[in-house]
Amino acid sequence: MNPNLPYPAQAIVVILVGLYFVILGMAAIFSPARAQGFLLGFADSAAKHYAELSIRFVAGGAFVLHAPQMRYSAIFSAFGWLLLVTTVGLSLIPWRWHDQFARKSVPAALQYLKPIGVASLAIGAAIFYSTLSRVS
Repeated sequence: MNPNLPYPAQAIVVILVGLYFVILGMAAIFSPARAQGFLLGFADSAAKHYAELSIRFVAGGAFVLHAPQMRYSAIFSAFGWLLLVTTVGLSLIPWRWHDQFARKSVPAALQYLKPIGVASLAIGAAIFYSTLSRVS
């Protein structure tokens, strides 16, 4: 790791995850149809399934690596490990099972889209705060 860089690569990934949560939250609140389409389209093809797994793996690893420099490091470390473990689990099942599960569970969750949006904004804000006010 280059000590001259203000933020290492994993911190940038963590900030991008925070940005994802903020954008998802805003879409859920202000453009629910767009948010629904996005959330319903995650596992409908093998390519999307494996892209999701790759992104989850990189994000989980970034949280695990960067959590010691963040405020509330135990929470963010646990979040990173949760992403990694569930990604491994999803990688062991056929993508069609993931698609079937998503087709059943996501529509049920969409009835709570506004609270999901508020929670997503809060998560994004917590990630930004915890990353940008890093522990020395």
